[in-house]
Amino acid sequence: MKKTLLTLAVLLCSLAGMAQRPSVSILGDSYSTFEGYLTPDTMDIWYFAGPQDARRTDVTKVGETWWMQLIKKRDWKLEVNNSWSGSTICYTGYRDEDYSNRSFVLRTAALGSPDIILIFGGTNDSWAGSPIGEYKYEGWRRADLYTFRPAMACMLSRIQERYPTADVYFISNDGLKPEITGSMEVICKHYNVPLIQLQGISKTSGHPNVEGMRQIAEQIDKAIK
Repeated sequence: MKKTLLTLAVLLCSLAGMAQRPSVSILGDSYSTFEGYLTPDTMDIWYFAGPQDARRTDVTKVGETWWMQLIKKRDWKLEVNNSWSGSTICYTGYRDEDYSNRSFVLRTAALGSPDIILIFGGTNDSWAGSPIGEYKYEGWRRADLYTFRPAMACMLSRIQERYPTADVYFISNDGLKPEITGSMEVICKHYNVPLIQLQGISKTSGHPNVEGMRQIAEQIDKAIK
């Protein structure tokens, strides 16, 4: 009987410990994708399991991604990874195409119930030459969301409204257009969202390789208190 009670007590303590692990959701683009780890699993992927064309990437294991390294080091648990390769924060994508269905703005509603939210975006807005727009912090019309500044503001506003208890961080890639990087700083400051500006990330074909993933994980870990 005593042995049974002791086993039950150990199990309950173990479950309590698991329940206390912070959950993290990721809202991202190609830099945060990995085969089999996206919700929903219909989004475009850049990083796949197994051998790849070396010109594309040398990241072949989920444990090599920046976010999985961070999760393991911090003893977090993954809530949702909602990352879509090629996605923009705003509704305007490559070749001036309508990316509203994959935009960060639209996907804010699908992050589960996280304690922490890591937003890693803006790269494709910069690369695609999405319109920058004007700063606007309320009363967004659909037309506003086709430009970067109003869309990013709307995204952060929706995040804070929908997940009021979550700690939110925005991660900014290095090497982006100055007007994109500068706008991120202004908008994050307006919403009191910590901005993590990456520096000197190693990349292959514009995307983090194994070394780059390690650098990203380290820089984010150092920035998060």
